[in-house]
Amino acid sequence: MPIDLICLDADDTLWHNMRHFVAAEQALLAMLAPFTDAGVARDTLTACETRNLPLYGYGAKGFTLSMIETALELGGDALPANVVREILTAGRDLLGHPVELLDGIEETLDALATRGRLVLVTKGDLLHQEVKLAASGLGDRFAGIEIVSDKTPATFARIFARYDVRPAHAVMAGDSMRSDVLPVIEAGGWGAYIPQPLAWDHEHAPAPVIHTRFAQLQSLAELPEWIDMIGRGDA
Repeated sequence: MPIDLICLDADDTLWHNMRHFVAAEQALLAMLAPFTDAGVARDTLTACETRNLPLYGYGAKGFTLSMIETALELGGDALPANVVREILTAGRDLLGHPVELLDGIEETLDALATRGRLVLVTKGDLLHQEVKLAASGLGDRFAGIEIVSDKTPATFARIFARYDVRPAHAVMAGDSMRSDVLPVIEAGGWGAYIPQPLAWDHEHAPAPVIHTRFAQLQSLAELPEWIDMIGRGDA
C-alpha cells in the first residue's frame, strides 16, 4: 500500500520549540518566587493555559497572556508592575527566538520527498508559525502548508480531501500523541509518534494498544524506512 501524502508536524519535529517555552516558564517561576513556591506557580500556569486554550488557541502569544494571568492570580494587588513588563519581555523573546533545526532534518526531508508529497501540518498562531517556517528555510520543500487551530480527525479528513488522497495512503508524523497520531489514525491514516522529552502535558495521551497503522520512532530519520515497510505490506 504506497504512501502518497506525508504530513509532518513542525515544532519539535523539524525544529526546537519547547526548550524556549521551558525557559520562559522558568523565568516566570523566578519572578513569582516572592509570592509562592515553584510547584504552585507551575500548576497554576498549567491550569490557566488549559482554561485559556479555547480563547487564545495554541502558541507563544496565548502562553504570554496565560503567564500574565498566572502572575496576577498569585501576586494579586502586591504584584509589582515591573513583573508584568518582564513577562512581556519573556513573551517577545519567545516570539523572536532563532529557529534551530533538529539534526539531520534536511537530509530526512530529501529522503521523504522521494516517497510522497510533503505537507506541513502545524497548529498555533498563524503569523508566528509563518515567521518560523520562513526562518527555517524549509518552506520550498513542502507541497502544502496547513496551519490549523487544532488537529482533529475532521482536520485530517479535510487535508486528505484537499490533496485528493485516500486516508490509507497518508501518514502523519510528530511529537504529540494527542495531536499528531490519534486523530490521523481515527481519520483512517497512519500515525508515527516521535517523542521528545520536553513535551507539554496537554499533548500527552495513551498510545494505541494494538493498531497496525501506528509506530513509535526514535527520530524522524526512521520515517522513510517505516514508509517503505508500509509500501511492502510489512508494517
